[in-house]
Amino acid sequence: MLESRTAMQIPFQDVDMFRIVWHGNYPRYLEVARCQLLDIIGYNYKAMEASGFFFPVVDMKLRYVRPIEFEQQIIVVSRLKEWQNWLKIQYDIIDASTGVRLTKAVTRQVAVSLSSRTMLDESPQILIDKVEDALAANR
Repeated sequence: MLESRTAMQIPFQDVDMFRIVWHGNYPRYLEVARCQLLDIIGYNYKAMEASGFFFPVVDMKLRYVRPIEFEQQIIVVSRLKEWQNWLKIQYDIIDASTGVRLTKAVTRQVAVSLSSRTMLDESPQILIDKVEDALAANR
C-alpha cells in the first residue's frame, strides 16, 4: 500500500470564534497530503499535466470525528486505495501526540484528457505504471 504522513500545525486563520477548525478548511489539509502522496508515486500534478491529463476531484466524503483546535499538531495519513479506473485516496487526520483519529475522509479523482477535455473511463497507462513502480519500490 502506498501511504504518506503529512504533519501540520493548525494556524489561527483556519479556526472559528471557538478556536475550532472551520469545516471548509479540511479539504485544504487533504490536498496538501494528496500532493505529498502523488510525489511518492512519482506522478504529481505537474507530471500529470506534462503527460496530457489532469485529475479533478469528483467526489469527497468527510466524517468529522472530533474537533481540531488552534495550534493542534496533526498528521494527515493518506493511502492510495484504487487507481485502475480513478484515484481513490483514503485519509485519516490524527492527533500527532496521541494518535487519536480526528477526521476520516475519502476523495475520488478521474482522469481528464487535456486536449479533448473528456473524462476517461479508466486511468491512463502512465498512472498505472507509476503506481506499480512505486509499489514495487516499497516492497
